[in-house]
Amino acid sequence: MISKITKVVHMFLDNYISEDTIAIDATVGNGNDTLYLSEKCKFVYGFDVQKLAIENTKEKILKDNIKLVLDGHQNMDKYVSESIDVVVFNLGYLPKGDKNLITKKDTTIIAIEKSMDLLNKGGAIFISAYYGHDGGLEEKNAVEEHISNLDDKKFAVAKYALLNRPNNPPILYIIEKTK
Repeated sequence: MISKITKVVHMFLDNYISEDTIAIDATVGNGNDTLYLSEKCKFVYGFDVQKLAIENTKEKILKDNIKLVLDGHQNMDKYVSESIDVVVFNLGYLPKGDKNLITKKDTTIIAIEKSMDLLNKGGAIFISAYYGHDGGLEEKNAVEEHISNLDDKKFAVAKYALLNRPNNPPILYIIEKTK
């Protein structure tokens, strides 16, 4: 189980979610996290800049506790005004999609900041960084530097990495709002 980052994220997520949870999937992709959250949470907002990602997700989910938004995660505050409990990011490109369309460090950092503003005390942000592509290492490094400098009186930041895997295995960052 620890070798698949999505399973690790879901294992950690389960400590933060309940039937009353309001969640954001900041990078919908193929809808796997959105589906997982929709089955366990009260409501889920999902963001992606690719129409294909939104369509793929709509095909998977039959519940009506989701709002899918065709827009970048850096604009989440235009659509979400309520406090939220968890946010999930998968940085990189859409699996089986156009590998030239990737998340970018500048918009990702803006989205992380906006997530922290919306986050309830005791809530968490999960950031899976897939960085084995052009631009991925730059984004991962910028995100890690940014979150490493968060106020330790307000946030706890953790990093999960597989140390014995070749080819840039994904890294999971977790930000918990403590105050």
